[in-house]
Amino acid sequence: MPFFRQPGRPGVTLLLLNFFLLLTAWPAAGELFPLYPIIKNNVAFWEDVYGRYSTTQGILHDQDDLSKVYGVVDLVHWDAPGAAHINKEIIGRARQHYKAILNDLANGKAARSSEEQRIAALFSSRNRHAFLKARDNIRLQVGQKDRFLEGVIRSGAYLPAIRKTLAKYNLPSELAYLPHVESSFNPKAYSKAGASGLWQFTRGTGVQFLTINDEVDERSDPFFSTEAAARFLKENHAQLGTWPLAITAYNHGRAGMVRAVREKGTYENIFKSHQTNLFKFASRNFYSEFLAAMNVARRLEQDPKIIRDQPEATLLLRMAGYVRASDIRTHFRIATEDFARLNPSLREPVLTGAKLIPKGFQVRLPATGSIRELARAFPAGLYHPAQIRDREYIVRRGDTAGAIARKFGLSVKELAGANNLDKRATVKVGQRLKIPGGRQEPAKITSTLRPEKTKQKPN
Repeated sequence: MPFFRQPGRPGVTLLLLNFFLLLTAWPAAGELFPLYPIIKNNVAFWEDVYGRYSTTQGILHDQDDLSKVYGVVDLVHWDAPGAAHINKEIIGRARQHYKAILNDLANGKAARSSEEQRIAALFSSRNRHAFLKARDNIRLQVGQKDRFLEGVIRSGAYLPAIRKTLAKYNLPSELAYLPHVESSFNPKAYSKAGASGLWQFTRGTGVQFLTINDEVDERSDPFFSTEAAARFLKENHAQLGTWPLAITAYNHGRAGMVRAVREKGTYENIFKSHQTNLFKFASRNFYSEFLAAMNVARRLEQDPKIIRDQPEATLLLRMAGYVRASDIRTHFRIATEDFARLNPSLREPVLTGAKLIPKGFQVRLPATGSIRELARAFPAGLYHPAQIRDREYIVRRGDTAGAIARKFGLSVKELAGANNLDKRATVKVGQRLKIPGGRQEPAKITSTLRPEKTKQKPN
C-alpha cells in the first residue's frame, strides 16, 4: 500500500546528545517541569508531531501507548476541494490495513513481511489479548510541523509581554510556551468547545478573570488574556502544588485535578491509572504536549533562518465614559482595520457603532509621538453618559437571522455576536433577541486620562 510509510527514528546518539543539551541549558526547568520516565515516550511522540510531521501527514498509533506507532499516511492539503472526504477515506483505509495486521497477529498468523515483523516487535510478547486490544485502539494524529512553525513566528510578537506578566506573578518563564499547545499563538483561535483566544479560555473559566459580555470579550486580546492566564495558573499551582498537576488542570479543570490527586496522589499515578469520563486522551497528554512544545520551540528559536514577528510599541488609554469607536478612530487618525487589530476584544456591535466602547475600557493605540499628543488632548465631549440600550425582538415563524438583521439595519455577524448565536446563526420561534442600535448624543464628562506605555504588538 504505497501511501503507508514506516516511521523512522533518530539515532540513539543524537537523542542522548539532545537530552544532554536540554539538561545543561535549563536545569531549573527540569526541577519545576520534570520529565517523568512514564511520559518519555509521550513527549517524544509529541515532539515528532510538532517538529517532524506536517499537517498533510497522519500518524497512526496506539491511543494508550504512544511508543506504538504503526505508520504514517500522506494526506491531501486540508484546504483542497473535497479534502475532508478524501482524507477520511485515506485514513479509513490505513486504519483497516493496520487493524487487519493486528487481527492476524492475534489469531497466531506468522509475521512474514517486514511491516508485520516491525509491528509485532512493538509488543513484548505474542499475547492475543494485547493484539486484539491494540486492534481496536488505533488513533490518528495529524502532524503539526508547519502550523507549529507559524506559531513560533507569531510568538515573537507576544513572548516579551507574556514573560513580563509571568515575572510579575513570580511564575516560571517556561509557562510562556503554553500557547503553542493551546492556539499556536493565534489570538483568533476558536475551538469546537467554545474556547477562545491565545490562551483558549472557555466562557465559564474566562468570566472568572476577564470581561466577557455583549460589548467586550477579553479572551480575544492576547495581553488581557495573558494576565488572566497567569492568575489562573498561579491559583492552580497554589492548590495543587506542582507544575505538572497545575498545567494538566489548565486543560482538565482544577476541581477535576483536585479529585484526581485525592484518589491517586501523584502526577505519575494519575497519568498511569486515573480513569473518568472526562479525563481522557487530551487531559492525559497535556503536560507531555507542553514539554514537547517547549523543546521544539526552543530549537526553532535558535534557527537564524526563522525570522519571528517583533513586538509593537503601544499605549493604553482608559475611557472615562462611553465612546463611539468611530470617534476614537477619527480623533487619533487610525484606520478601521488597525483599530480592530489593536483592540481585538471589542465585539462587532462596538466596532460598527451599534454599541459604545464601555466606560473604563483600556483602548490600545500605537505609541507614537502624535498619538501621545492627541491622547493628552482627548475631548471630553466625545463621551456619552450611558451605553446604548438594546431593543428586543421575538422571533416569529419564518424568520431567519439574515432577515431580522436586515430589518434592523444590522449585519448577521452583529446580530449573532450580540446574542451568542451559533456559527449558522440559528434562531428559533419565540426566542428573544437583543437588537443593538439607536443613537444617543454625546454628553460632556470631565475626566483626566493617563496613557500607559506598553511594548506589545497584537497580531
